[in-house]
Amino acid sequence: MIKPVKIAITDELDLHTFRPEEVEDLLKEYFTECIKLHLFTVRVVHGKGTGMLKKRVQAALKKNPLVVSFSDARPEAGGWGATMVTLDPSFSADTGTTC
Repeated sequence: MIKPVKIAITDELDLHTFRPEEVEDLLKEYFTECIKLHLFTVRVVHGKGTGMLKKRVQAALKKNPLVVSFSDARPEAGGWGATMVTLDPSFSADTGTTC
């Protein structure tokens, strides 16, 4: 049985310790917790590598109703090795609806 991993909820999520197949569900859960804490801008660090994890992250972001927009981070914040995500502040994490 796999135990859930507890991570601190901040404005940055580093995906280096997670498996690619965990990314979509992880982002949904993490963003829900961010909204509860009134964190509406999150830097998702996926690394540069081959770009496959970045593609997986951005595909998940496109489908996520909590996401308003996303873009590559500024060069000093990781450039194309990180994605800046803006979350919907009108989304109620408790009910799963927009306010």
